[in-house]
Amino acid sequence: MWFRRDLRAHDNAALHHALQQCRALHCVFVFDAAILSPLPRQDRRVEFIRESLVDLDAQLQALSGQAGSGLIVVHAVACDEIPRLAQQLGVQAVFANHDDEPQALARDAQVLGQLARLGIAWHSHKDHVIFERREVLTQMGKAYGVFTPYKNAWLKKLGEDDVAPYPTQPHAQALAVRPEAFRRPVPSLVELGFEPTNLAALKVATGSRGGQALLDDFAQRMGRYHETRNFPAVKGPSYLSVHLRFGTVSIRALVRAAQAMLADSDAAAGASTWLAELIWRDFYMQILANFPHVVDAQGNSHSFKPEYDRIHWEQGAHAKALFATWCEGRTGYPLVDAAMAQINQTGYMHNRLRMVVASFLVKDLGIDWRWGERYFAEKLIDFDLSANNGGWQWASSSGCDAQPYFRIFNPISQSEKFDATGKFIRRYLPGLAALPDHAIHAPWLARPIDLAAAGIKMGTHYPSPVVAHDEARQQTLHRYAVVKQIKK
Repeated sequence: MWFRRDLRAHDNAALHHALQQCRALHCVFVFDAAILSPLPRQDRRVEFIRESLVDLDAQLQALSGQAGSGLIVVHAVACDEIPRLAQQLGVQAVFANHDDEPQALARDAQVLGQLARLGIAWHSHKDHVIFERREVLTQMGKAYGVFTPYKNAWLKKLGEDDVAPYPTQPHAQALAVRPEAFRRPVPSLVELGFEPTNLAALKVATGSRGGQALLDDFAQRMGRYHETRNFPAVKGPSYLSVHLRFGTVSIRALVRAAQAMLADSDAAAGASTWLAELIWRDFYMQILANFPHVVDAQGNSHSFKPEYDRIHWEQGAHAKALFATWCEGRTGYPLVDAAMAQINQTGYMHNRLRMVVASFLVKDLGIDWRWGERYFAEKLIDFDLSANNGGWQWASSSGCDAQPYFRIFNPISQSEKFDATGKFIRRYLPGLAALPDHAIHAPWLARPIDLAAAGIKMGTHYPSPVVAHDEARQQTLHRYAVVKQIKK
C-alpha cells in the first residue's frame, strides 16, 4: 500500500481493498525527492506530513496489534523507489489511491510501466473525492463547466454507497511485520534536510487524530457556518482544508457529518452551505481532469477561457515592484496587507481574504493571476492544485463559472463589511491598532488628529496606497476590453 495524499488508517479505499485481497500487506510512504528538492528548507507542509506520518505509523501498529508492524518510510525519488521497493519486498501488487494532478499522473504512469515489466500488478482506487473524473456529466455526456448545475447533478447522484466508509479493522491481520531493515522510526526533519517551522507554535493539529478533533469541534459550529464563514476575525471555518489536502480526514466522513446536520432545521442552512464548499472541491478536481489545458503536464497554468490569455498584464520592473508590495503586505490597504501577513506568518489565509487579495493583485495592480497562483502554491499549507488554480481563475474572471470581469472587489468596502471593528487587521498589523474603527480601513483618509493620536505618520509608519482603487478599476476595465472585442 503506497500512501500519498491519504494519510489515515481508517476509511481509506485503497487500504480497505488491499487488506481484503492480500495475505500480507506492507504499508509505505515515500518522501519524494523530486517534490522535496526544490522546496525551501523550512516548509510547513513537509513538517505537517512528517508529524502526520508519526500518527499514521502509530495507527497502523495499533490496527495490526503486532510488534514490528507499521509504516515503511523512505526518502527517494518515488517513481524509481516504489518499483525497487516492491521488488525488494517480493510483493505481487501495489495499491494506491488516485491522484489526478498532471505531474502525479505522469509519475504513476511511469511507476505502472516499471511494475508491469516486473510482473507486479497496480491497483488504484477513488478516495480523495466523492465523484471524480467523468462520474458527473451533463445530459449530453459532457463535463460541467458551471458550478450550480454541477452541484445539482452531484446532489441528485449522491447515494448512501458514495459516502459509506471503507472499514480497515476487519482484515487488519493482513498488515505485515516490517523486515528488520525497515524497522526505523519516521525520519526527522533534519534527516530529510529540512528545518523546523513554527507549526507547533501555531498549534496546527496534525494527523488523523488532529483532523478528527477539528471535525468534532466544527460539528458544534457547522449550523452557523453560513453566518460566520466570511468574517476572518471570527472562528467560522472548519480549518480542515489541510487535512483534506493530505487525506488525514476522509471526504466521506465530512459529507456524512454535513448530511447529519441537514436533518436539523436549526443547523440545515449552515450544513448546506458547508456541503456546497465540499462540492466546489469536487468540481475543481473534475475541471482539472476534464479540461487539462488549465494546468499542463509541465505545471504551467492557462486560462479556462483561452481568450483571457490575450490580456496584457503589467510587465518589467514596475510589475515586479508592485508584486513585491503585495507579497510583503505593503500595499497600503490594511485588509490586503493583514491577509498577506497571515499567509506569510502562518501558511493559512481565510477564504474570504483569498478572494480579496486575488482580486486586488489582478484587478487593482494589473498583475498576471499566475504570479499570485504560484505565490499561494509556495506559501499555503493547504495548497491544492485544482482549488488554487480554480480560485485564482475565478478571481481573474478567466476560469469556469468565474465572477464577471467587471466585478472588482473594493478593498475598503470589503474591509468595512467583513472586519468592521478592525479586529483582524489589528491582529496582523499591530502598528495600526490605535486607530479608531472607522479609520482603520483606509488610514490615508483618516483625520490628522486620529493619525496623530495613534502615533502614525503615513508613508513612515504605514505605507500610502500603491494605487488608487477607483483609477485602477478604470484601467482594469480597459485592460479587459480585449476580451469583449474577441467575443464580438
